[in-house]
Amino acid sequence: MAVPSPCISVCRMTADGRWCEGCQRTLEEIAGWATMTDIARRQVWKQLPARRAEQDAQTATLFPDDDAHA
Repeated sequence: MAVPSPCISVCRMTADGRWCEGCQRTLEEIAGWATMTDIARRQVWKQLPARRAEQDAQTATLFPDDDAHA
């Protein structure tokens, strides 16, 4: 079974340009997804939770009193 894309159709890069705000992939990972092996795709998937946590922590720092981002 092929490894699915993590895309959730929220396609915009973070302010620092590191990765997509929706799926947390880099531009290189997004562009290369179709030609990646399933092993490479799984390696990308393994990195996404840490990237999401970092993104959430940055958002919490920027908006500390915003319950919508808590």
